[in-house]
Amino acid sequence: MSVETAPRRRRLEPDARRGQILACAVRLFGERPYADVSTTDVAREAGVARGLVNHYFGAKKDLYLEVVRVMVTIPEVALERLPKGDLRTRVDASVTWFLDVVSRHSTSWLAAVTARGMGGDADVERVLAEAEEVAADRMLVAVGLAGEAEHHEELRGMVRAYCGLATSTAREWLQRDALTRAQVHLLLTTTLLTIVEQVIPQVLASDGSTRPAHPAAFSAEDELLDEIDVRGAARRRRAADQDLP
Repeated sequence: MSVETAPRRRRLEPDARRGQILACAVRLFGERPYADVSTTDVAREAGVARGLVNHYFGAKKDLYLEVVRVMVTIPEVALERLPKGDLRTRVDASVTWFLDVVSRHSTSWLAAVTARGMGGDADVERVLAEAEEVAADRMLVAVGLAGEAEHHEELRGMVRAYCGLATSTAREWLQRDALTRAQVHLLLTTTLLTIVEQVIPQVLASDGSTRPAHPAAFSAEDELLDEIDVRGAARRRRAADQDLP
């Protein structure tokens, strides 16, 4: 989710050259709609032959998908750099990292999360969905809940929902200018701490009530309700008989 721009027109190792091309593509796709960017533009910006762009990334769409992926996926290195402190320290550091990245690459990040010019494209949707799954797993690691197996899917669902909130809140700051960075930081840290400290413990302590009840439970409950209805109807009939002249 972070790309550094390498100097142009230098002899670089393959990984460094690939990174340079990708950095230029990130910038161009952030500045212009998809249709207005060509691999020739990217090659010119990177100071390389167009064939080299195709060599590393394939066609234009493949390059674009890689741009979206790198902008929206939480890298493993972000986890490695988190401090070893308590939960609040790690949550604060996680939110700070996220806000640093999206503000540093604001136009490119906004273009990626909104998939500008490619709305509804199945490949883009797949990349965004994969990024959500990676985010869920890595956020659970960040808050120390990766090993929780019994309610793993519920926890991942909560984290995915939180990531959606983080994206929307960052857009309120960067795109709509409705919130300040400090307000976004407060909202995201407080919400994540509330989820981890208050909501998740209740889920872990539950006896499965968050899951659909076993069919037999519904059968027993239906029988009880039927019995109550029958008794109620009988009482109403007796009351009606007593009211007759």
